[in-house]
Amino acid sequence: MAFPLLFLCYFFLVTIPFSSSASHKNQLSLDYYKKTCPKFQQTVAELVYSKQSTTPSTAPGVLRLFFHDCITDGCDASILISSNGYMKAERDADLNLSLSAEAFDLILKIKNALELTCPGVVSCADIMAQSTRDLIKMVGGPYYTVPLGRKDSLSSNASKVDAALPKPDFTMDKIIEKFTSKNFTVREMVALTGGHTIGFTHCKEFAHRIFGFSKTSQVDPTMNPKLVEGLKKLCANYTKDPSMSAFNDMRSPGKFDNAYYQNVLHGLGLLSSDSLLGRDPRTKPIVEQYAKDQNAFFQDFAKAMEKLEVLGVKTGKGGEVRQRCDQFNNMVPTI
Repeated sequence: MAFPLLFLCYFFLVTIPFSSSASHKNQLSLDYYKKTCPKFQQTVAELVYSKQSTTPSTAPGVLRLFFHDCITDGCDASILISSNGYMKAERDADLNLSLSAEAFDLILKIKNALELTCPGVVSCADIMAQSTRDLIKMVGGPYYTVPLGRKDSLSSNASKVDAALPKPDFTMDKIIEKFTSKNFTVREMVALTGGHTIGFTHCKEFAHRIFGFSKTSQVDPTMNPKLVEGLKKLCANYTKDPSMSAFNDMRSPGKFDNAYYQNVLHGLGLLSSDSLLGRDPRTKPIVEQYAKDQNAFFQDFAKAMEKLEVLGVKTGKGGEVRQRCDQFNNMVPTI
């Protein structure tokens, strides 16, 4: 049902520059491909619909892929680049090794389709931004605008990932610092974290909370006991099978809603950072609001995504339109 709504929305978009103090952001527009690739949005929508219908894990996978790309060195598709003899790319950094293969597959499929109809025109960065929005809307999330005209990066460096991404075992001070360093407010951070309402987390990421938590307690006392009981059974062999995972939101894992915040307040978050979000005085009031008011969450999430999607974008000679999303047009990258 979501696909026809998305499809109709495209016909009502008008050309407006994306307002920002940075000139490269002002070069983005909603109908950037109106003349050069008029079926861009339709092609993306159709392939997104097909992929998500057959592989429900696609939406959370692409959302995570997009966040990891943007927060590291800007929304420039640098995370899609494969490592080669000259450099170790972002996708091979330890924190990115668990990114969804289905997410990479969707972006490459869309790129291949567009190269047949309008070769050398559409950037992989724009495909990622558009696909993320379409998938969020398809699984029940809010609609937000996606200005286009990003160029793909000329470099991809694995060493930048560790310094950029927040980690599950961070203190709240460290988590907040990671976001504020990118000019996001605490409220925007809490809203973006709501993306955890879809998808899953590998057992190894929260195993320390349910197996040998401390000298005085085998489990994290902030976790719901029934959740711990279920996770212990589910993740019993996680050391032998690193692919074992649990849904972030066990009540509605495939639906983008505000259940994540309700779960956090009841000790049902998987990650330590989830627990902190519901207890820290800087974030708890926001979590409580979103848990009660889904519209407030949707509005703030949409605004935060509109801010994230233009973070560090490359335009003009600051980037290129790759022929293939996983490699630079010139094999030797810009360092």
